[in-house]
Amino acid sequence: MADDPVPESWRHALAPALAAPQAHRLADWLAAEEAAGKPIFPPRGQRMRAFDLTPLGAVKVVILGQDPYHGPGQAHGLAFSVPEEAKMPPSLVNIYKELALDLGIERPAHGNLDHWARRGVLLLNTSLTVEAGQAGSHARRGWEAITDAAVAAAAARTEPSVFILWGNHAQAKAERIPELAQGGPHLVLKSVHPSPLSAHRGFFGSKPFSRANAFLEANGRGAVDWSAPHR
Repeated sequence: MADDPVPESWRHALAPALAAPQAHRLADWLAAEEAAGKPIFPPRGQRMRAFDLTPLGAVKVVILGQDPYHGPGQAHGLAFSVPEEAKMPPSLVNIYKELALDLGIERPAHGNLDHWARRGVLLLNTSLTVEAGQAGSHARRGWEAITDAAVAAAAARTEPSVFILWGNHAQAKAERIPELAQGGPHLVLKSVHPSPLSAHRGFFGSKPFSRANAFLEANGRGAVDWSAPHR
């Protein structure tokens, strides 16, 4: 994964997982898939962006996704986010709707969540790659050990943080991680996924943004500014 080096702040936490045989098999398999002409998203150089934009010591909130968007021009290394020029996916539309309901923040004109990441929100997918048009195609190929290690590292910190788990997949992942499952100083918020298939069954009205900020402020960490920067 030479084109996607792990940034310094995460290197120690992820080193054991990256050194394991499973990670080497993942790298070899990805190289073979690309050599066979299969388009893989996000492109090389963007697969570790969540770690690039949110250093371990800056994490205030972790939002877990499943795998990257699998359409052309969508995935760019952050869960639920797309580049500014891309059409906004339905799940992100619903996230913005809940943000407006919860905090009164007007929906931005684009779906790029870089500003959240730079403010301490780790937007992490379970798998960091996917084949074009094939949702879930890179599950159980080795990414899970790496992203489990990342969540465990965030949960092992003494600074209180918020873990937002939308949907069964994110919740099941968290249950596998002892540092998070055993509690600690953190707040864990769970609801159904923001997908149009489930959002009306408990996502809308769950108030994850205000609840996260109230917890962070009460624990001296400062609220996250969830609004998009002015252009």
